[in-house]
Amino acid sequence: MGERLAGKVAIVTGAGSIGPGWGNGKATAVLFAREGAKVFAVDINLAAAEETQAIIRQEGGECTAHQADVSQAAEVKAMVEHCLETYGRIDILHNNVGILELGGCVEASEESWDRVNAVNLKSMFLTCKYVLPHMERQGGGAIVNISSIASIRWLGIPYVSYSATKGAINQLTQSIAMEYASKNIRANTILPGFMNTPMVVKALTDVYADGDVEQMIEIRNRLCPMGRMGDAWDVAYAALFLASDEAKYITGIQLVVDGGLTCKCV
Repeated sequence: MGERLAGKVAIVTGAGSIGPGWGNGKATAVLFAREGAKVFAVDINLAAAEETQAIIRQEGGECTAHQADVSQAAEVKAMVEHCLETYGRIDILHNNVGILELGGCVEASEESWDRVNAVNLKSMFLTCKYVLPHMERQGGGAIVNISSIASIRWLGIPYVSYSATKGAINQLTQSIAMEYASKNIRANTILPGFMNTPMVVKALTDVYADGDVEQMIEIRNRLCPMGRMGDAWDVAYAALFLASDEAKYITGIQLVVDGGLTCKCV
């Protein structure tokens, strides 16, 4: 076990995985625990959060699984209260919840737009709303929000609600970073590029390869300068750095984790 987060309590939302393998939140929760954090693992699917909890406990770490729909204020408030009742403090808030729905402005329904905004953006507003006062009373904390390079680049797929919410997450995070910098609370964003995670397999296989997962992976690998997509651990290690005291003078940044993809012209 490491010590980069020793003595810290971390809320990780989206700590489960929607399918077999490692999603960003699941990997981050496990890595935080491996580095000494007490992890409060939150997911709308309790069984998924409990799977992450079981992995952490099997490795000798400490974790509590909690079910919550983080797009709902009452559930977020209860989540924060439960974490405080369990561990007494909150040092790290890692917001990983997100969904992707296809469609441009014409194709996407109003209901789809509202759903993606609620899950991707409103959830982060709510978690920060209820966590920040406790961090301020403690004298500090770190917030790490997951965005996407879709917030700053067109990636060839029309998912306007996803791109728009991810762009808004960038500015939400910077606003928090500036407002709370003098209070020793840091807020940073991670912008993953093309990643091979269960969410990507579920959402984009039909778009790229008509249901052929291996072909989708091959196509997306070829688009990456390094010849391969990243994985959940690439995002998790970036989150670990930003959450740790190693990043104590870093706030308001957008850390791109994309294997160089956003450096390409075509």
